[in-house]
Amino acid sequence: MAGDCSTRFSPERSGFFAAIAAFSLWGILPVFWKQLEDVPAFEILCHRIIWSLVFVFVVLVLQKRLKEIPAIFRTPRVAILLCLSGVSVGLNWLIYIWAVNIGRVLEVSLGYYINPLVTIFFGFIFFRDRLRAIQWVAIGIAAVGLGLQLVHFGKLPLAAIGLAISFALYGLIRKVTPVGAVAGLFAETLVLSVPALAYLLFLASAGEGAFLSGSVRRDLYLVATGAVTSVPLFFFAYGARRLRLVTVGIVQYISPTISFLLGVFLYKEPMAKIQMITFACVWTALALYTAESIMVARRSVKPKPFR
Repeated sequence: MAGDCSTRFSPERSGFFAAIAAFSLWGILPVFWKQLEDVPAFEILCHRIIWSLVFVFVVLVLQKRLKEIPAIFRTPRVAILLCLSGVSVGLNWLIYIWAVNIGRVLEVSLGYYINPLVTIFFGFIFFRDRLRAIQWVAIGIAAVGLGLQLVHFGKLPLAAIGLAISFALYGLIRKVTPVGAVAGLFAETLVLSVPALAYLLFLASAGEGAFLSGSVRRDLYLVATGAVTSVPLFFFAYGARRLRLVTVGIVQYISPTISFLLGVFLYKEPMAKIQMITFACVWTALALYTAESIMVARRSVKPKPFR
């Protein structure tokens, strides 16, 4: 019995379920943002920043970790990096909310399917990571899929590309910033909160703000933006510390898959044949990348000697 309990609650297993929870919550976020369709995307973003700051502040108080924050801003390099990561994640949030609320959930899904490929390409550019042949092939196939849309429509899916690049850039900056997830999120939202609060106060003074000017339901949704932003991140931080990167890489596809299914079956978004081809190219690229990553990870695990 003791052995069963230790297995049931092992760090790896609990981390796995935490990661599933994080990416599942991120996947169903379009349903939440759709409840605020009547609020401009930039105003929602400002509320998301302010209420995330409040939510994370409460968490830090409960965990007795507020003392971590002054130390962050005493180091200029760390403070600058968190300002940059804050701008990156803020841009990502804005594109996401805007795209969902104008009926482009499928493009949001495409963006997060592309994101892992952009991340490994950034690793090649900024960290001189050596890309294996299959990784280059995967990036090339995804690029072909996007190129087909450019040739057919005369334009690229800019929302998808913007989401992929902004989140990959956020991950890149956070990778080199020696700050924990919770304290880092507080610092990022603290930096963004100054212009966000100024804008919300301006709207309120002009009588144009959405908060406290309509239904209680809408006000509650705006307040809840803090929780829906922070809770998945907490789950992700917990899971990522306990899982191999390959496992996290596979689990992350839950999020865009849920969004894709929502776009097709719940919101009935139209999908042209060329868009389906683009998705097929990206899915093929991800399948190659994931399969190759699993094989490399297995080879790197040396078998224990027989006794």
